[in-house]
Amino acid sequence: MKKVISFAVAFAMLVGALTGCGAETSSGENSTSSKKAESSQTVSTDGSTSMEKVIGFLSEAYMDENEDTKVTYNPTGSSSGIEAVSAGRCDIGLASRDLKDEEKTDLTGTVIAIDGIGIIINPENTVSDLSVEQVGKIYTGEIDNWKDVGGKDAPIVCIGREAASGTRDGFEEVTGTKDNCKYSQELTSTGDVVQTVSGNPNAIGYASVAAVNDSVKAISIEGVAPTTDTIQSGEYKIQRNFVFVTRKDETLSKAAQGFFDFATSEKANDLITKAGAVPVKR
Repeated sequence: MKKVISFAVAFAMLVGALTGCGAETSSGENSTSSKKAESSQTVSTDGSTSMEKVIGFLSEAYMDENEDTKVTYNPTGSSSGIEAVSAGRCDIGLASRDLKDEEKTDLTGTVIAIDGIGIIINPENTVSDLSVEQVGKIYTGEIDNWKDVGGKDAPIVCIGREAASGTRDGFEEVTGTKDNCKYSQELTSTGDVVQTVSGNPNAIGYASVAAVNDSVKAISIEGVAPTTDTIQSGEYKIQRNFVFVTRKDETLSKAAQGFFDFATSEKANDLITKAGAVPVKR
């Protein structure tokens, strides 16, 4: 009988020990999973479609160096991005224009790159150069035929962006055409503008230089072509800033601050150049 009792006690102790080990292993696994979940963070960006290439290069490089961080991008347009960060729906807003005075009350804009706004026409068009004044008059309807600026006798078809676009805001500010443009079409993305101009021999449009491809022709402005050097020096006159927008008096998360610091450092210069934009002088 004593042997039976001793065996039962020993068996119970063995089961308890095994159960304890199992619990410890499970707890260890849960602890590891928890730490991994805590270290895995997301940085959300929202805004300018013109900044797609820049934010793409920057976020990919940053995520390569920080495997536990994910940077997301929602291409909604500059005004929408500013509204999103203001409302707390994203960490960093993206704007392809400077902040307006009323926006500066609660928000801070940090220029991360410079972008030339290319004036694009169909490759069949023989016009190669325009002045800022001529571009403005074309978009307000004062000049409505290509023959008036050295081209063939054909009506000018003005293509532009929707009202909320930072590209449009920057273009109209530089050309002095704010709220006076007469658009044949108002499109919701840079890519749509390029595609539309490439399919219409009489069209003219504006788009981020980074988005211009061989399907269209970027003309020079007052004898200056839109290049990295001419944009950075300011010689090319139709340009605007790419801006990170953050909330004033509110600290970014550790992950968001890390990405912000990376994007505004000299390490980002080559990436910004590869994306077709121009780094600011640090």
